[in-house]
Amino acid sequence: MTEVQQAPAAVQGPRAGEPAPDFELLNQHGEPVRLSDYRGRNVVVVFFPFAFSGICTGELCEIRDNIAQFNDADATVLAISVDSKFAQRAYAEHEGFEFDLLADFWPHGAVARDYGVFDEASGMALRGTFIIDAAGVIRYVVVNPRGQARDFNEYRRALSALVEQQP
Repeated sequence: MTEVQQAPAAVQGPRAGEPAPDFELLNQHGEPVRLSDYRGRNVVVVFFPFAFSGICTGELCEIRDNIAQFNDADATVLAISVDSKFAQRAYAEHEGFEFDLLADFWPHGAVARDYGVFDEASGMALRGTFIIDAAGVIRYVVVNPRGQARDFNEYRRALSALVEQQP
């Protein structure tokens, strides 16, 4: 499979071609969500700084409005921030998000640290995206600088590459 990776050198986390670190976090409803439970299905892990912030809302609404493209690639979206499950629930309800918003609240940012996208200075996750194949291997990584939204077309290309490579 062709691997696409665009990550700044400063980010020290898993790379394309490596197994995705497993995690378990609570979603906006307080239900545990474990990454390894999605084996056999593609997963798009989207780290975002904070619920209700402008760029984050725009990015997640774009996913919401184009969820069919993720479904067509047999991909589950898991969006993660350091907000509490309570903030995640209010955010999901306010914006009509039907995908899981996961709370990397305590220990604060532990999963973001495992993925190399936790910003110690600000206490938030960077805009990191990890597309993981059905075998649990990372196939695409991008981390955007603070204040720069992700390019939705990159999702399309990475998801298309996954679909093309499936038997």
